[in-house]
Amino acid sequence: MNEDSRDALRTFGEGLSAAWGPLTSELVAEVHRRVTQIVEAPASEAWLAALHGDAPESRELLRDPAHAFLLLAHTEQAGLYRPPHDHGRGWVIYAVQRGEMEMATYRRVHDLRGNAHLVKRESFRLRAGDVRVFLPSDVHDTACVAGPLTLFRFTSRDFKKEELTRYPDPRGAS
Repeated sequence: MNEDSRDALRTFGEGLSAAWGPLTSELVAEVHRRVTQIVEAPASEAWLAALHGDAPESRELLRDPAHAFLLLAHTEQAGLYRPPHDHGRGWVIYAVQRGEMEMATYRRVHDLRGNAHLVKRESFRLRAGDVRVFLPSDVHDTACVAGPLTLFRFTSRDFKKEELTRYPDPRGAS
């Protein structure tokens, strides 16, 4: 069966499983390419039509049993904010399929007394078709600014099974 006769989700999983290995620039580029194909999948594909119809807050689309990477889908409404966090030893790719989100990146720094705090590096918007990579220990936040947002999140491992580092809300909210 060639890739044209399979849906994008199945092609993603099978191709990525075969290419999987240690974190390298080449692997990140391959995952980025494949996540981009998922974002561009036709809405007529059954899995994507169901996703849009159900609009789940979170849904696991794919879990590779041999390599433990995941592809998740999230539906968010405008105004949802997730404070700064990192994914520890794991890495993640965010891809917007519809809607718009704002993200910021941060660097953890220490003052002269050794107290740690975050310094905002940049802020940017992701719109439909945009894909962004965060490597181990990259600190970022997310905010849905135009919803409903359909977001795909590829994770190199199951983050429910290991602690992520979460940081205080820089906006002063609790």
